[in-house]
Amino acid sequence: MHLHEKIPNNVNLHEDRKLLRALEKWQPNYMKWWQEAGPAGFQADDIYLRTAVSVGSEGWAHFEYVKMPDYRWGIFLALPGKDRRIPFGDFLGNPVWQEVPGEFRNSLRRIIVTQGDTEPASVEQQRRLSSSAPSMYDCRNLFQVNVEEGRHLWAMVYLLHAHFGRDGREEAEELLERRSGDFDKPRILTTFNEPIDDWLSFFMFTMFTDRDGKYQLLALAESGFDPLSRTTRFMLTEEAHHMFVGETGIGRVVRRACELMKQDPNEDARAQGGIDLPMLQKYINFWYSASLDLFGGEISSNAADYFASGLKGRAKEERYDDHVALSGHYDLEILEEGALGHKLVPMRNAMNEVVRDAYVEDNQRGVDRWNRIIREAGIDFTLRLPSRRFNRKMGIYAGHDFDPEGKPITDVEFNARRFEWLPTESDRTHVRNLMQPVLERGKMAHWIAPPAAGINGKPVDFEYIRKA
Repeated sequence: MHLHEKIPNNVNLHEDRKLLRALEKWQPNYMKWWQEAGPAGFQADDIYLRTAVSVGSEGWAHFEYVKMPDYRWGIFLALPGKDRRIPFGDFLGNPVWQEVPGEFRNSLRRIIVTQGDTEPASVEQQRRLSSSAPSMYDCRNLFQVNVEEGRHLWAMVYLLHAHFGRDGREEAEELLERRSGDFDKPRILTTFNEPIDDWLSFFMFTMFTDRDGKYQLLALAESGFDPLSRTTRFMLTEEAHHMFVGETGIGRVVRRACELMKQDPNEDARAQGGIDLPMLQKYINFWYSASLDLFGGEISSNAADYFASGLKGRAKEERYDDHVALSGHYDLEILEEGALGHKLVPMRNAMNEVVRDAYVEDNQRGVDRWNRIIREAGIDFTLRLPSRRFNRKMGIYAGHDFDPEGKPITDVEFNARRFEWLPTESDRTHVRNLMQPVLERGKMAHWIAPPAAGINGKPVDFEYIRKA
């Protein structure tokens, strides 16, 4: 097998025999991980998948039938910018680094390992979902997300192998040893240890958690360490599909809920075998608040250090006027003695919150599109994002209780109303009971509406999976 077929790349891997040998040694362990922790079943079937074979406009989206273990997980960096300069922080305007600056070696490794750890984690979380897929179309989308998360792991492992020597190789091995939800070796970030055992959670994850991933990648795409910037810029081309799966998936559940409400004398979608809108709101509350935690603390010295050193910026840094951020402040709502107040935080220490602001606005646009479906159905109900203070486990709001509007309440009040706002075990059982597989070509589960269009111009009833 030619090298490019084995490890497609645009990093001149054939010229670096040492790096090539290291990656060839890592590859069998990756395949072992894929078989143990990747999608259960369907490994011998032909799946209609998108594969990146180059970074050109045509090459990043090559569609063909492929067996998942034969997927060409490759290493691609976006094309280098001409005379690219560090766009923010204390080194603003200096040439970007092609090698790891010694003083920032540990910080960069920590950033790359944390990002890399999320990629296999999500595959592990979604391992058994194919057994309850609502359609062949959806099952294929699940596998597309899975193989691309696997490729994103390759991208981070390349950086570790190419730039961090033995330490990097050891970190790359550990990325394959941790497991989502494992008691002894859990994934680094808590949200990536949450089980995803139903498709409503999968759509919520790809809507909210993958969108956090988008903003983390946008912040890293600004990095002064150019290989990291170029790697994450190319990853962003694939990440958009993952959020499309989430937003349109929830939109189809909303549409079906509205249809079922109209069929029921009490407008009860659940009674008609669907997912009702109030339960959808509870799932939004849970997954959105869990994803907010992934941005880190509202006041963060690490974020300030990363910004100052040019390692991690703000999403789309060019939108800001002040790229040094030494003089500005962020007006942060804080809780003091049971009441909300305001505190001016030095802008560099509030970088997590700045990125979180952009994330919140982006999510709201998706929620607005779901509410348009409800309005067009003539139903009086509005889905909402809860306050960013609600149900937080990280940051300055953790350890305090707020209602979904962000009003401070006591823990007694919260616990008394918890299951008005968050899924109950009964809710989860109802959702799980709906998750019966529907994999006949062109058919769709009762609880979800068909998509508006198929993949890559194919019809919705296209044979996206060919059984062996």
